[in-house]
Amino acid sequence: MTPGIVQAFRLTSSIAGVLPSAVSIPVARSLGRIAGYLDGDRRRLVERNLRRVCGPELSGRQLRRSVDMVFSSYADYYLQSFRLPSMTPDQIVAGFSEEGYGLIADGLQAGNGVILAMPHLGSWEWAAHWLTLHHGVPVGCVVEKLEPPELFDWYRSFRTSLGIEVVGLDANAGTKTIGMLRENQVVCLPSDRHVGGAGVDVEFFGEVTTLPAGPATLALRTGAVLLPTAVYDHHGGCHGVVRPPVAAKREGRLRNDVTRITQVLAAELEVLIAAEPEQWHLLQPNWPSDR
Repeated sequence: MTPGIVQAFRLTSSIAGVLPSAVSIPVARSLGRIAGYLDGDRRRLVERNLRRVCGPELSGRQLRRSVDMVFSSYADYYLQSFRLPSMTPDQIVAGFSEEGYGLIADGLQAGNGVILAMPHLGSWEWAAHWLTLHHGVPVGCVVEKLEPPELFDWYRSFRTSLGIEVVGLDANAGTKTIGMLRENQVVCLPSDRHVGGAGVDVEFFGEVTTLPAGPATLALRTGAVLLPTAVYDHHGGCHGVVRPPVAAKREGRLRNDVTRITQVLAAELEVLIAAEPEQWHLLQPNWPSDR
């Protein structure tokens, strides 16, 4: 079964690279909606997340439509990502717009690396590839290890082909990430879901949950600039938004400082997610009440 899963991803990536977008985009979005209807548990989680962001007034037909849009957007994310290797550098640059790249440039000028703390929104691989192509910025990422391992290996090689250095989330991830920051790289860290390693309890969309301690801890240890960032689907391309740095300074005990900084970061992530909640691809339990 394992070789079949990996082969399916390879085949899907190849098809995405050759089909015209006028065909592939509506097909992918339709398949995403169908998948959402077939997976009742995830559909209910998406409903809860949307109501966290938009409030209890989101209900009925509008709620169902918004849930459909989340699953369509998730399928669109895969399509956009899988198309990247077949796109020319000019197409990558032309399809990407941004607000706030100057904050990244300022952070790199400081010389201690930049942490892009991101929610699960849009094709972040497109943004990372754009950074490497258009600005010559070295980019790394820390991501959850997938099962089976062969699928993670395929994703690692796929992202490496886009110029992204991939670190799997394990006991050595912190050391490797510190090394990248000390080489003044940009490091992308998914920050809206705790999947392993150290975490801290903060309020996120009105409920206390555990979020990763990594972004705050790394910023404190290395002096890297911590930038809340999101990438949105935008007219067949992507639009990146970088918000002002989250101050990462020692004020007391390390644990207290990490919790304080992570709480500020959580509030920034709320702003980024609320801008396009139907593009928030968080399909797993994330709060104690979800379980």
